[in-house]
Amino acid sequence: MSEIIIETKNLTKEFKNFKAVKGINLTVKKGRVYGFLGPNGAGKSTTIRMLLGLIRPTKGQVKIFGKNFKENRMDILKKVGSMVEAPSYYGNLTAYENLEVTAKLLELDYKYINDVLDIVRLNEWKDKQVKKFSLGMKQRLGIAQALIAKPELLILDEPTNGLDPSGIHEIRELIKELPKIYNMTVIISSHNLSEIELTADDIGIINRGDMLFQGTLEELHSRSKSEICIGTKDIKHALETLNGCGYKTKIKNKDIFIQTQGIEADEILKHLILKGNKVFKFFETQKTLEEIFLDLTKGGEVI
Repeated sequence: MSEIIIETKNLTKEFKNFKAVKGINLTVKKGRVYGFLGPNGAGKSTTIRMLLGLIRPTKGQVKIFGKNFKENRMDILKKVGSMVEAPSYYGNLTAYENLEVTAKLLELDYKYINDVLDIVRLNEWKDKQVKKFSLGMKQRLGIAQALIAKPELLILDEPTNGLDPSGIHEIRELIKELPKIYNMTVIISSHNLSEIELTADDIGIINRGDMLFQGTLEELHSRSKSEICIGTKDIKHALETLNGCGYKTKIKNKDIFIQTQGIEADEILKHLILKGNKVFKFFETQKTLEEIFLDLTKGGEVI
């Protein structure tokens, strides 16, 4: 069984009369990229701040590296790197000088600076003032600051916020490499569905403070029901045929859809053809991650 790096039990945070996080049980395994997914305001950042000790839970327990966070805060944080929201840096200093400041504060050897600059692909610009960096380069510098202590756990809150497609691709590829380079565990929080789908090994979906799903992407997709898509010129006739055979149908973009659970596709097609329907489209479709998410949240906030 995989070693558990983070485990929360009934983790809850209330602000006056508002419950931002509602008793979630988070499980993050060693050496994996865990995608923490949810719309803005779902409770992702609040959860991450509790994991980092930036805010106190109202109730519940956090264990990191098998230790109770409340009782072992400093020991745990020495092995954790993080970038929460926008990275902090001194614009008039170079990338190298910014990392020197970080290393000095953490009492680290400066020899690690070039290592992390290589990993985030900034060595070529290490002597350039950070205020002249693109947004993507600044994000990579923030990740370098989080990596300089060679942490066992890296927590990144919305690391691709505000980036163009090229910058998003750079950060995504970097995050996917980190477990291999450092044998590190990564938590990446995002509201970007496609990024989580392309980056994460495991996924947790939170909405309005509730954990709706936790597991692998394969497990999430397996929970969704596939459908048969049928295209025909005479939709009315096809619907009469299908409804007469007891199938539950719905119309989307001028096509007919039937859930496949417990139904043989060839039987559906046979009924249609025997009743004289001319079918020009007939295939099974799997729901996208976005459609699954909207199903889980009952069509809630579009992300």
